[in-house]
Parts: sequence; C-alpha cells; structure tokens
Amino acid sequence: MADKKDFYEVLGIHKGASEDEIKKAFRKKAMQYHPDKNPGDKNAEEAFKEVNEAYGILSDAEKKERYDRFGHAGVDPNSGFGGGGFGGGGVEFNFGDFGDLGDIFGSFFGGGMGSSSARRRNAPRKGDSLQVSLRLSFNEAAFGTSKKVKLKKMAECQSCHGTGAENGTAKKTCPTCNGAGRVQTQQNTPFGSFSSVNTCPQCHGTGEIIEKPCKDCGGTGRIRTETTVNVDIPAGIDDGMAITIPSEGEPGFNGGPPGDLYVGIKVDGHKLFTRDGDDLWLEIPISFDQAALGTTITVPTLDEKVQYKVPAGTQPDTVFRLKGKGVKHLRGNRYGNLFVKVKLEVPTKLNSEQKKALKDMADKLGPEAYAKRKTFADAVKELFS
Repeated sequence: MADKKDFYEVLGIHKGASEDEIKKAFRKKAMQYHPDKNPGDKNAEEAFKEVNEAYGILSDAEKKERYDRFGHAGVDPNSGFGGGGFGGGGVEFNFGDFGDLGDIFGSFFGGGMGSSSARRRNAPRKGDSLQVSLRLSFNEAAFGTSKKVKLKKMAECQSCHGTGAENGTAKKTCPTCNGAGRVQTQQNTPFGSFSSVNTCPQCHGTGEIIEKPCKDCGGTGRIRTETTVNVDIPAGIDDGMAITIPSEGEPGFNGGPPGDLYVGIKVDGHKLFTRDGDDLWLEIPISFDQAALGTTITVPTLDEKVQYKVPAGTQPDTVFRLKGKGVKHLRGNRYGNLFVKVKLEVPTKLNSEQKKALKDMADKLGPEAYAKRKTFADAVKELFS
C-alpha cells in the first residue's frame, strides 16, 4: 500500500476537484493509456489499471470521503478503516453502509449481501451531457438559421453490441462476490473484531466480470466516434445564450437515456448596428445644413432601407425611434425598435471659397439664430457683472 500512487496524482487533478473534473480527467487518461492505443506496452497497461482504480474510488462519494480522510488505508478492505467499524469483547458491529440497510441485514441473515448496491450500479443511468460552442454572424442570430456541429462522443461498440465482451462470449457472475457486488471483510484486533462491507474489488460492484474483453472497446462496451448534429437556431437568439438539444449527449448506462447537448452561442458584431436585447441602435452622420434646414435621410434596417424625414432645427445626438424595426423577440412574434442617433458632422479641409461662404452665412444669421449660445452668453455675463 505504501507503493501506491496518490489517486489525485494518477488522474492529474487537485484534491477537492468536482465530479465533472474527475470524470473529464478519467476520460482523458483512459484514452491516453487505453490498450488499443498502446499494444504490448506493459507500462501503459499498468497505468490504465491505476487510472481505473483511481476513478473507481474518487467517483464514489463514500469512498472518496474515506480516502480524503485516511488515504489508501481508508479504502483498503483489509484495514480497520475500510468500513469505519468498531467493536469489542468479541461482539461484532457492522457499519459498512448504513445508507443501504439491505446490505446490512443481508450480512446478518445470509440474504444476498450487497445485492441492492449491485442493483443500483446495474440500474439504468442517464448519460453525461456535452457542451459545444457555436459562432454566428449578427444576421444569423437575428433571423435564425440552421447549422451543423461536429462533436466527439461515445457510442455503443458495434463489435460487442455494448456488452464489453468479445463476440461469442458473455459476462459471467463474479466469483469473488457471487454476483452481490460487495464483499465482507473482517479483521481481529486487540480492541475487538472489525467488520466492513465494501465494493467488490474484482467486478467494481457490478456483480459481473468479463473474461474476454472486446478488442475494439477494451471491455467498456462503447467507443469514441465523431458525429454531426443539426442545430436549429431560432430568430432573436443573442450572444451568451445556449440551446439545449435533448438526447444528443453521451449514451446512457445499462439502458438508460442519453444525456443532452448544450450549444453555447457566440454572436459576432455588426459594422453598423449595435444590439440591446431586441432593440437596435444606429448612428447616422448629417451635415450642418441638413440639421438646420431639415432633410430626408435613408435609414438602413436589417432587411431593407427606409426613408426618414429629419425636421428642421434638429440638434446633435437627437435620437429617433423606428418602431418594430429591431430584432424579433426570441419567444413571440413581436419585434424590438431601431433607435437612430443623428451625429452632426463638422466639415474639415475647407478651401478659401468655402470658408468665405460659411463666414458670410454666419454674419447673416447673427446671434439671434443661436438661442442656446445667447442664453449661455447672458449667463456668463450675469456671473461676472
């Protein structure tokens, strides 16, 4: 036991890693040391066994808790920590797994010790969910589209049809636990008799073993494949949202349903528009004379051009609203608005003739044409009078 590596070190994770982090690390290491990828490599074969052993402990909440507290001794069936038992005076106490009373009563009355735990391990379980990212253009998000995404996931091995056993063979009842999935160990000490019920080390609680593992999947019953999934993008989806596609995740276990696929959406920006929910914002430059005299401007929307009349005397940064010209609401048929902000553009690089024209215009307009400037000048004059 002293030569055993730290289980967290075996999987390449830190102590306190989450359940998802443990799963991801196991998959990565299992693929790295899989016998099919390392034929004849004894070191890889040994590493593959260590990875499976580490995952078997750290993926079980009860075992992980004991391992975190006592190290390898906490999960060694031959140590006093294995089941947390305590006894004295020759009286035997079994604290193996109070969460499973069937196991405890079975150990006393001979009724299939650990069978309920084995049933739980062999019960149908939903597969893991997968996550992918999908980048969309601004218009694709606004109008909706259909995309294809490629992803790698596990699938039932076609050679063994998911059994994990070589073609023509089958799983057999585990001889160590007789199909119960758990074994009882006992240790006598000067303080009494310690008894514990633990997961069978040979079948890992399934109650079955594979004598001849399938060569294609290594006995797992599944292989990693690449597949393409169609993703329907609804109109109005926005950056940071996600689409759930049921049953497109990893396949289930023991006949359980597959997991789901979560598609995270990333939306590119636009050259003209910025988006705020279902509303769009657009800045349009206009000249001094257009603002002063009024004009009709062409306003682009996402799917057409519309004409808008700018009234005379429009001030810089005035915002106009074009109702219903924004983005379609994700859940419904209503549309957001398009807000247009006019930006006054001051001419530059004037020639002498243009400068004279502007000066003549300014002289003719006089101070009374600029009410705000006159109000400001009067306030300054009053301040210093």
